[in-house]
Amino acid sequence: MTSKPLMVLNGPNLNLLGRREPEIYGTDTLADVVRLCERTAAPHGVTIDARQSNHEGQLIDWIQEAREHHAGIVINPAAYSHTSVGLLDALSACDGLPIAEVHLSNIHRREAFRHHSYVSAAASAGVIVGCGVQGYAFAVERVCGLLKTPLSRPSAP
Repeated sequence: MTSKPLMVLNGPNLNLLGRREPEIYGTDTLADVVRLCERTAAPHGVTIDARQSNHEGQLIDWIQEAREHHAGIVINPAAYSHTSVGLLDALSACDGLPIAEVHLSNIHRREAFRHHSYVSAAASAGVIVGCGVQGYAFAVERVCGLLKTPLSRPSAP
């Protein structure tokens, strides 16, 4: 159990969840996602600090804040997954924090430019794609489990 909350970050356009392309992203809203994360974390004694921004710099600031004030990060970087070395660098600087990346849709079954995520290289707790909002619950469960059992990092060669 940790006294620090789990940060759940959501990138651009996720504020429109439930209204934007529901055939791809479903009809659940971002508020529904936050409630799901809270319900999933509660049995582990973990609270959720959920935030959304359409601005890359704001997401980076929050990731840097998480280094000191949060137990781990669940992030859906949305379109920034495929473009942002800045998010990758910020997440890579979160030494020891478990980080899980979530995508509602299966990015590997979509346009070719979506197949690569820079963020995945920093996702020490895993990458979950194509499970809809349930992917957030999987990510929260995974990070909460790692908080009970510290994540082992391979040593450098």
